[in-house]
Amino acid sequence: MLFTPNAPRPEFPRPQFDRGDANWLNLNGPWEYQTDRGLSGEQRGYQNSAPFSETITVPFCRESELSGIGDKDFCEGVWYRKTLTLPADWAGKRVLFHVGACDYFTKVWVNGQYMGDHIGGYVAFSYDITKALKEGENTITVGVEDHLRTGTQPGGKQSMLYHSYGCSYTRTTGIWQTTWLECVPTDYVASTKYYPDIERQKLVIEALTVGGEGMTLTAKASFEGKAQGIGTTVVHGGKAVVEVELDELHLWEVGNGRLYDLELTMGEDTVQSYFGMRKIECREGIFYLNGKVVFQRLVLDQGFYPDGIYTASCLGELEADIDRSVAMGFNGARLHQKVFEPLFLSLCDKKGYIVWGEHANWGLDISRETAYQNFIPEWCEIMARDFNHPA
Repeated sequence: MLFTPNAPRPEFPRPQFDRGDANWLNLNGPWEYQTDRGLSGEQRGYQNSAPFSETITVPFCRESELSGIGDKDFCEGVWYRKTLTLPADWAGKRVLFHVGACDYFTKVWVNGQYMGDHIGGYVAFSYDITKALKEGENTITVGVEDHLRTGTQPGGKQSMLYHSYGCSYTRTTGIWQTTWLECVPTDYVASTKYYPDIERQKLVIEALTVGGEGMTLTAKASFEGKAQGIGTTVVHGGKAVVEVELDELHLWEVGNGRLYDLELTMGEDTVQSYFGMRKIECREGIFYLNGKVVFQRLVLDQGFYPDGIYTASCLGELEADIDRSVAMGFNGARLHQKVFEPLFLSLCDKKGYIVWGEHANWGLDISRETAYQNFIPEWCEIMARDFNHPA
């Protein structure tokens, strides 16, 4: 893995879709930073080379102590800039810039070239920045606007007053999950959906690709190091469906997160993943897992941290939240008014810990059309991101 020495949150942020240590670059750590209360940064050329006067520690929001800023007052505009040199062996390949989450409206430039924008503060997004890159140093600039008090954007339990009150807490503005670069081949697997079928003892995989027309997609499953099955198909129109028949059926259950390893290969692209075999039903208001009634003893988890606000200081803190809950007799959680990061969900997958996801609709003025326009598209992105987690 390539990353800034002593960078916070150094772990790979997407364990269910991993191309290996040599193909990602962790961008967490110090970034140049500029507060933009007047939302005039773009007019002043912040996307180009205008000087920034502050430094922030990513991936912690500006309001948190861990960011090095710790300014809890309202601020509707912030800017980030980082200059770096890419690994030499990435030459000739595609490079993707990923943001785990950034609250709320985000624009991205690379070497002054506009890459695109994203609406929503809770889900990951990425851009293919290959054409904007050059030899030597490259500069990534991120501009963010956050209009929480309008009531038209999802904010969850973020306080609309200066202080926390009742069940509303310190706000999160800007980047609050890991930012990173990923190197991929010209033709690559972009995303997948897993459909476990416990009756037929097989996994059905739907894959979307970039390029790959006429190429073979191969899926190999294993359990605790033992081969379980293999499937192949041919990509057409950027899509592929492949079935993997499993030699053995190991069910994902509450308290026992039995997971299969999965390797996806298409041409030069190889992705390491995992899945769980389980069936969920709801009949007459009763929840069934693998055909058995499960009584869900769920804690309400709001996902706030005193030092990092929305962001846990380390992976151990994410795991500790689950372990504390289990120690108190709970078997899962309602993840309340916040979309939790994929690393947390992967820990839930491993531990057999049931979670219910929510989008952050608290304080959203649903009488306004803009609220629906901001809520529903991101909710669809969230469901797509988390579709494959058995927990």
